[in-house]
Amino acid sequence: MSSSQPQGRLLIVDDEAAMCELLEETLRRRGHQVVSAPTVAKAIELLHQQEIDVVLTDLNLPGRSGIELCADLHNNRPDLPVLIMTAFGSLETATAALRAGAYDFVTKPIDTDLLGFALERALGHRKMQEQIRLLHARINAQNDQDALIGESPALLKVKEQIRRVADLDTSVLIAGESGTGKELVARALHRQSHRSKGPFVAINCAALPETLLESELFGHVRGAFTDARDNRSGLFLEANGGTLFLDEIGELPLPLQPKLLRVLEERRVRPLGGSQEFSCDVRIVAASHRDLEEAVRQGAFRADLFYRLDVIRLDLPPLRTRGNDVLLLAQLFIDELANRFNKSVRGIAEPAAMRLLAHRWPGNVRELRNVIERALALTLHDRITVEDLPSALQQPKAIATPCGFGSAPGDLLPLATMEQRYIEQVLDHVGGNRTLAARILGIDRKTLYRKLKEE
Repeated sequence: MSSSQPQGRLLIVDDEAAMCELLEETLRRRGHQVVSAPTVAKAIELLHQQEIDVVLTDLNLPGRSGIELCADLHNNRPDLPVLIMTAFGSLETATAALRAGAYDFVTKPIDTDLLGFALERALGHRKMQEQIRLLHARINAQNDQDALIGESPALLKVKEQIRRVADLDTSVLIAGESGTGKELVARALHRQSHRSKGPFVAINCAALPETLLESELFGHVRGAFTDARDNRSGLFLEANGGTLFLDEIGELPLPLQPKLLRVLEERRVRPLGGSQEFSCDVRIVAASHRDLEEAVRQGAFRADLFYRLDVIRLDLPPLRTRGNDVLLLAQLFIDELANRFNKSVRGIAEPAAMRLLAHRWPGNVRELRNVIERALALTLHDRITVEDLPSALQQPKAIATPCGFGSAPGDLLPLATMEQRYIEQVLDHVGGNRTLAARILGIDRKTLYRKLKEE
């Protein structure tokens, strides 16, 4: 085996001490790290203690066989290649080993060159599996990132809440303005929960009329209504064992609310037009941009359903309160979208960054993404400039003065009071970002901190 070929951490499982010693010596000379075990039980113990890249096991072992070990590892460690060694090089033996999940097999007496080639392929497979795992982790992280990237105190609080409640089975209500990433938070809750291997099913309750929404949620039987030509299970049953995300739950029609409440309380669902009920094991995550408590007071939302959903509340901060998270998100979108536009854009020029930080972002993260996508499409530079931004962002935002000069003399405020109110308005305008506020005010940060302490 040449030095360019992959070297790894190998586990030999064989009850013949002489064979183990011979293989260990041969494989160590080729640069591998090698440990050995005489039984399946000892092998499993070593696998829990050490990181192993490839298992090389004899077929016939005392107690459990090599094929049984192979089957166990295939179920519990599918990324770990197993090579079977056997003196019985029959087709039946090879087929049994491969069916049990073996990556390959070698026959005794061992040809070291053939073993070397088999190990090279197995280690290459192991490396590829690790790359796939890292890629999936990166994709999963990316899926959470759009709304969850950032280090602002408000966002860190949300992340900590997600971590604490993700593995609970209680209902979660996500509150936040449009564009703050409510579905991304719901997906993060699902991904970090014990239900992560189950389905994540999402529906926007505002997107369908009442009759279709009822069928979509609970399913229907054939003939339940004019267009019901086939049976449909519905989203509650499709989400069985996983998470059902009810987006814009505040738009759920009043006639459907008691039906939803019944399913949540009884964990059983009856398809529209059917007589049979089906049990469903579903974790409910709901979201709304509306103030549901106000909707309850106005009679637009049932109080009992609200309390059933509002077991745990996650309040998502609007982007304007997240300070420098705006720039972190903007850079994320640049990195993600630059390839699509075939642009070598590296970042944002400081004047443009100041405009982004000063903007109120009524559309939150969704609006920011659209702004960056537009700027990337238009820019001729390696950094996004003010000229690349929409016209609404190109001019510095005007900030209302704390009092008008048209006021009556008796209503005018002392200079110190006016100054404090103006500082408060600037801070509110930039989402509490003191660095940006100091720049707008034309003072350094130390002066700003001193003035804030004087309040």
